[in-house]
Amino acid sequence: MGKCEQCIVREFSSLKALNKDELIKLAECKTSHTIKKGNPIFEEGDIVNGVYCITTGTCKLSKLSANGKDQIIKLVKAGELLGQRSMISDEPANLSAVALEDMEVCFIPKSEVLSMFDNNNQFSMNMMKTICGDLKDADEHMISISQKTVKERLAETLVYLQETFGKNEDGSLHIQLSREELAGMIGTATESCIRLLSDFNKIGLIGLIGKKIIIKDIAKLKRIADIV
Repeated sequence: MGKCEQCIVREFSSLKALNKDELIKLAECKTSHTIKKGNPIFEEGDIVNGVYCITTGTCKLSKLSANGKDQIIKLVKAGELLGQRSMISDEPANLSAVALEDMEVCFIPKSEVLSMFDNNNQFSMNMMKTICGDLKDADEHMISISQKTVKERLAETLVYLQETFGKNEDGSLHIQLSREELAGMIGTATESCIRLLSDFNKIGLIGLIGKKIIIKDIAKLKRIADIV
């Protein structure tokens, strides 16, 4: 992994407020980890004594429901931080973070983060803005679940997956979720999700190759999802 001052996380996260001396100190205390696909970074109920910086890869933030189903709340990509809400509130993690592909992450201890809070007001403000943004995303997700149909939510999610995480060389979505994961993300039964994907395939909106999904008509998907 490169030096902290050259890291993608610094460019896109709260860490951009840190000066050179603070970044040098950060580099001395951080620990680097490789997380294999399918493995957790942390799990619901864990005590998160710091923040995780994602340098490569993508993970899902999910919650286990009362009936044992795993519902994806959010996908987090390279350049973002994990664990700041639990660290600041001094509460156990309310979600699990699991790698959707091989990842490289750095862990910064809580003591170091709080020291930056005391000494760098802009860093504190940036992190508060990030947490507020997460709350806004959660509100919008709840509104989508309550006000949009399952068909609209599926179309919206497919557009989001392509525009946020891109495509593979064969045109398929880069982030490959299982049908169960996709169903959990849009808040419906797996069978309903599979049926809707088949319907989208039949009318030429998407293509299905095994587990892979290829977006064929993103403009129509946006119209279905009512995305301006």
